[in-house]
Amino acid sequence: MNGAQMHALVERLYPLCRSITGNGVRRTLEIVGEHIPLEIFEVPTGTEVFDWTVPQEWNIRDAYIADASGNRVVDFQQLNLHVVGYSTPVSARMTLEELRPHLHTLPEHPSWVPYRTSYYAPNWGFCLAQDTLDAMPDGEYEVCIDSTVEDGSLTYAEHVVPGQVTDEVIISCHTCHPSLANDNLAGIAVAVALAQSLDNPYYTYRFLFMPGTIGAITWLARNHERIGKVKHGLVLACAGDRGQLTYKKSRRGDADIDRVLRYVLRERQHKVVDFSPYGYDERQFCSPGFNLGVGSLCRTQYAGYPEYHTSADNPDFVSPQAMEDTLAVCREAFSVLDRDRRYVNLSPYGEPQLGKRGLYDSLGGRSDAKETQMAMLWVLNFSDGEHSLLDIAQRSGLPFDSVAAAARALQGASLIKE
Repeated sequence: MNGAQMHALVERLYPLCRSITGNGVRRTLEIVGEHIPLEIFEVPTGTEVFDWTVPQEWNIRDAYIADASGNRVVDFQQLNLHVVGYSTPVSARMTLEELRPHLHTLPEHPSWVPYRTSYYAPNWGFCLAQDTLDAMPDGEYEVCIDSTVEDGSLTYAEHVVPGQVTDEVIISCHTCHPSLANDNLAGIAVAVALAQSLDNPYYTYRFLFMPGTIGAITWLARNHERIGKVKHGLVLACAGDRGQLTYKKSRRGDADIDRVLRYVLRERQHKVVDFSPYGYDERQFCSPGFNLGVGSLCRTQYAGYPEYHTSADNPDFVSPQAMEDTLAVCREAFSVLDRDRRYVNLSPYGEPQLGKRGLYDSLGGRSDAKETQMAMLWVLNFSDGEHSLLDIAQRSGLPFDSVAAAARALQGASLIKE
């Protein structure tokens, strides 16, 4: 899947009204399932997941504010951000003054519509442009929110790419935001493209498509007994804006995923930030009871751009080229992670003779012969069980690919072993 195809997926998913539960999430997963096979999980309302409880399910069919002539001045059918997420049903007539406490705008961006939710406290409301509100005369309005909040389930999905080992890498993205192209959908599109690109990886890769916070907590609770298999992980969000890449380290700060992303990003415009217990689902995976090696990759960090959580975060805001760049970093990072090993030199007393093993001869007239020879010497010298191939690449200044190729050749000649 290239940048144009990822962008087309974002455009297709954009109109759907998603939340932490409901049919919008299910339809989203149906569309994702056209690209990669998914296993869908439904967790019933009331299920205890650590300190949380799976909430009631929210669905909405229609919502509007109509003036005295019956014209819809605010219309959910035009933009699903117009309704506060998880709004309880309403059917009433009220004055503008009575309605105002339930209206949300962005005066600093008067043409934009904000995104607001009320997941865990029963409430209702509308989001609209300040310009629209300013144009609404005093008088009576018809207010309708045709929604349900009732027992149902929380829906999430997994896609697994089997590896050579059962140790796992988890890739997580959230499915709970409605029409927000960068903060949600770009991450989903990059995850789908990444899943399609993996071919016989070393680790088993588990892709998680689930609502933020409650979804990750639910997944962790349901997989508590097998969490030890998770060796590395990455949360994808805000993956398509035109800003520079930002990597947020795991709580450990020096996990393998942290070292790999710092290495891969070294030659790009990027920013690396320390872990904080605020953001996306890295904070659930890195909670002290789990403390997994899970970082977060985005472009401009959440709340770091004016369009964040507004109607301006639309498909025009995300770039096919930016999503391709995010995907390329992910692919390179997991390529390095899959090949990063520690070796032991089986001939550690002096430098072994490479020529008699055909290792020099095999280089022939290759233009990179000198680099490959140096990589072999570095791998031999630092294969002490303590230094990984990534350590060697960083210390030597040689490309990781050259170091990994040297290790394969040396292992084939029985000079090193894992």
